Amino acid sequence: MQQPLFYQSKLNIHLWWLSAVIIIVNVLLYLYQISHGVDSADPSLLDAIKWGADYPPLTVLLHPQRLVTAMFFHFGFIHLALNMWSLYIFGQVAEQIYGRVYFCIIYFFSGIFGNLLTDILSIHDSGIAIATQHFSSELLPHVGAGASGAVMGLGGALTVLAYLPQHASYPFILSKKSLISIMLLNLAIGILTPNINNTAHMAGFAMGALLTVIWYMSKQKWNLVTAQCLAFVIALAVCTSLYFYCVYYSHSVIDLWQALLSANGFH
Repeated sequence: MQQPLFYQSKLNIHLWWLSAVIIIVNVLLYLYQISHGVDSADPSLLDAIKWGADYPPLTVLLHPQRLVTAMFFHFGFIHLALNMWSLYIFGQVAEQIYGRVYFCIIYFFSGIFGNLLTDILSIHDSGIAIATQHFSSELLPHVGAGASGAVMGLGGALTVLAYLPQHASYPFILSKKSLISIMLLNLAIGILTPNINNTAHMAGFAMGALLTVIWYMSKQKWNLVTAQCLAFVIALAVCTSLYFYCVYYSHSVIDLWQALLSANGFH
């Protein structure tokens, strides 16, 4: 994969240790899950749900924390490897440009936003299933997991920043062509590969882009702490509003969702 930026050849992990910690946590969780019986290549949907994946009936009705925990479960080694490689490429650069606090804001809110939009679409599809009495697998809620929405948020943040006037304090020169190529490749993989949640990819990109605009404009007028506070408040407000909208919107499909939960032994 082509690297999106020009930077020093040395690893310099002390400059992006938070990204490294997130990668290590994901890998250790993957190994821990395997040691407890999860298939290393093709985990079952029940195992995914057990380990915190986003299943809209559970996420919206009972366990909102799945919006976060879903970012730390992956459907097999290839899924994990692709996301962690992308996190390595984007994370080490984003962490140094935005700082660790803002890096966390972009990463986690992009992932949460991606899961929320996926849940909204799931409610919509469940409503169609009820209205048409056509309960196909395509219209019923899907299990979602992985760090791709969060990683795409970092990619989106860097891509948008590459098109804004560069500041001399930036430690890198961002390559527009390379970033666009990698983002388009990720979107293409999401479209062409079965069971990949491309909605989370695009939503993560959008949140990362929004937070970069906030960061950039705030730094021009105020300081980094103000940018961090403003971004956190806006992202939290957006995600909280979307979550409560999901709760309200799910009332139209609650009977179907509760039946699905009961059928699968969830209470």
